[in-house]
Amino acid sequence: MMYQEGFVEVTGGRVWYEIYNKDAKGTPVVILHGGPGSSTYSLKGLKALGEDRPVVMYDQLGCGKSDRPDDLSLWKIDRFVEELGQVREALKLTEVHILGHSWGTTLAAAYVLTKPIGVKSVIFSSPCLSAPMWEEDQKRNIAKLPTEVQETILRCEESGETDSAEFHDAIKAFNKEFVFRGEPDLEWIKAGAGMRNPVVYEMMWGPSEFTVKGNLKTFDCTQQLSRIECSTLYTCGRFDEATPESTQYYAQMTPASEVHVFESSAHMAYIEEPEEYLRVIGEFLEKVDCKV
Repeated sequence: MMYQEGFVEVTGGRVWYEIYNKDAKGTPVVILHGGPGSSTYSLKGLKALGEDRPVVMYDQLGCGKSDRPDDLSLWKIDRFVEELGQVREALKLTEVHILGHSWGTTLAAAYVLTKPIGVKSVIFSSPCLSAPMWEEDQKRNIAKLPTEVQETILRCEESGETDSAEFHDAIKAFNKEFVFRGEPDLEWIKAGAGMRNPVVYEMMWGPSEFTVKGNLKTFDCTQQLSRIECSTLYTCGRFDEATPESTQYYAQMTPASEVHVFESSAHMAYIEEPEEYLRVIGEFLEKVDCKV
């Protein structure tokens, strides 16, 4: 399988990319990782989509193997949209599928709504297309946890003690229910932690998952989803913090869209149900490519 990696110059610095199965004939799929300020680290299994197409991954500016500039003005969604266009241009990706996960779906939606040429489909995996809806969903999710966990999360958020040990313990309880239901690989988690940049996350989202205090606070593209013209797939886990209810709502607002819920997963179906995830995504991409 032909492999290529390198750097692309974008506004603010260089981003690192890798391409699996570079010479395959199928339409490339570009993977947009979550965060903001995370990396492609946890998504490496998606290279298996490269049986018949190139799979393109890149660490967004500020995280992973990409440059980490100190200019805080760079951490806004419009620049990330511009960055995706610059990556496509540099790598000569004239026709693409786009797969975003979590914050990657926010970016994918904002990008697709600029009406770029050559996007054959978009996949919103565990979508966050409205920060206000996300907040409301997390309030409902927190209410499903044990009372003491609920109280800790609410108290620490109100007091600003989101760096405390008890808040981190409460987050673990939340994550076990709504983010990743498997047994954590501590070595893997430790290795991935160094790929993150919390500055980007806090600037754009805030100090915690539950309350948006960053510059994405008012992001909501739900009323614009009717403008998406390419084939669209929404996916989430049955127990996802990106809830099935909100995912269905987004799909209802989007023409030419379909939905798949992974019944045994939370937010990381690509790790929790990897074979099923690859099957669903692969079949969707193949179906779109076969359209006349």
